[in-house]
Amino acid sequence: MRRGAVAVLCLVQFVDVLGVTSATTAIPALLAGVGADSSAAGPLATVYAMFFGGVLILGARLGDRYGHRRVLLVGVGMFGAVSVLGATAALWQGAALAAVLVSRALQGAAAALSVPSALRLLLLAAPEGPRRAAALGAWSATGAAAGASGFLVGGVLVQWFGWPAVFWVNVPLAVALGAGILLAVASSRDAVAGTGVDVLGAALLILAVMSVIAGAAWIERGETRVLGIAAVAAGLLLAALLAWWLRRAPDPLIPREAFRSRPLREGTALSFVNTATTSSAAVLATLYLQQRMHFDPVATGLTLMAFSVCVILTSSASRAVLARLSARVVAGIGIGAIAAGCAVLALTAGSWWGVLAGVSVSGAGLGLSSVAATTIGTAVPGRLAGSASGILNTGAQLGTALGVSAAVLIASCLGVAAGWRAAALGAAGTAAVCLLRPGRGRRR
Repeated sequence: MRRGAVAVLCLVQFVDVLGVTSATTAIPALLAGVGADSSAAGPLATVYAMFFGGVLILGARLGDRYGHRRVLLVGVGMFGAVSVLGATAALWQGAALAAVLVSRALQGAAAALSVPSALRLLLLAAPEGPRRAAALGAWSATGAAAGASGFLVGGVLVQWFGWPAVFWVNVPLAVALGAGILLAVASSRDAVAGTGVDVLGAALLILAVMSVIAGAAWIERGETRVLGIAAVAAGLLLAALLAWWLRRAPDPLIPREAFRSRPLREGTALSFVNTATTSSAAVLATLYLQQRMHFDPVATGLTLMAFSVCVILTSSASRAVLARLSARVVAGIGIGAIAAGCAVLALTAGSWWGVLAGVSVSGAGLGLSSVAATTIGTAVPGRLAGSASGILNTGAQLGTALGVSAAVLIASCLGVAAGWRAAALGAAGTAAVCLLRPGRGRRR
């Protein structure tokens, strides 16, 4: 790989995450700008995640088939191009909201093409050992930095330039990223594998993931709860059909070897728990600060920046930790810290300093556990590496969708502290499994 490849590939992660958080901040102004009522806020908030989570594994397989650098360039170019549709949505009289929704959906699909290939190329750029740990730490830190800054960036863009600016800004970013990829990221022969694309498997996976994510979002609201339960059930049925098909397809979307890979199964499970616990805790903290403590969005964003800052600090330090301890032990320590942070939130509910301390401890734990989970999940043969990156990211997306929905539902029935306690218990149980069965020895 050429000099600067890791930095460019991490910037792909930064732009994709920034596209999520900055556009989320713009939703109220966007609804007013296109003349839509508040009922459209839910679809606007979830459509990106639906397409991102649904297309991830297909994106990874396309990278295996056609080359990860080529697919990454297509994804980045598509991300910039479809942003123009969103930026000019107000011109589509009578269909402005539809234009925005289509733009956000296609942005999610473009990100799903980009992220697995970027992660695969990052692993190729950083060989096994300390360099890979440092690269994965930079990858996690970059995502956290985008998450921390995205809400503020979105607020500034909307206030100064109007809601279309959160779409327009992606165009020069995509151009710059494309140039950086062409200059710094080299093609790799072992990034191309496989003989075909499993169209039916891809369709079943996309529909299954979208049904689960959409259903999880609908379950949060009482008026759509029955519809949400039906959507989740349909998603599970589609997942069962997918499992049946993958055993019979001549060239399955998910290689059969992936199901037999213990590191990939463990890494995906850890990625799911990481996002299920921390995303749910952060969403409850956001709602609590604004609805109960009457913080404005900027003050809330500044408080929750402590979470992302701590993720950045500990993920940057993960290289040294992984040099001394096995990845499973590091994951256990990190998820244990997430459990402690959620417990602090539950025990101190009602105080600003409790929220600040709780999200800070959880963020510090996530910085370690996310790098450890990726390290475990990508310890697979080269022929599985592309699929592994898509599977890991899909697990994380499902963790966010299901974790947040479960926490909001618990909080609505039993109070916000109960939601934080549930996240703490889930994280504590996972940490105990990791630490009681730490694996073999230390990481080489």
